[in-house]
Amino acid sequence: MSTQAAFRSAHRSYVQSLYRRKLKNMRDWCIDLDLWRAKAMQIRADFEANRNVHDPRLLARILAKAEADLAEKKHPDPYIPPGAPDGTTWYVVASISWSVPHRNFSALLGNAISL
Repeated sequence: MSTQAAFRSAHRSYVQSLYRRKLKNMRDWCIDLDLWRAKAMQIRADFEANRNVHDPRLLARILAKAEADLAEKKHPDPYIPPGAPDGTTWYVVASISWSVPHRNFSALLGNAISL
């Protein structure tokens, strides 16, 4: 793989990651899906406006500005899905899974314990 192709691949994945992070951050701010969709279309338009920029210095400035914008607008209490680590039910699920024995618990132990 040539150096240019490696740069393009790394650059593409970085821009995709930045795009997804901006969309997720906007989803944390917008509860209404219609409002979020309008904001998502604006984010997409911003990315599309810079799609054909090939100058590395200009790209670096654009990406640094986008990262700074993302950091500035980061939600203080982002949404975390309930079952994900640090989600609203993560500790409940974790404690239940350890406190309730498996239905074949006694069979697994060779009937050493009768439940």
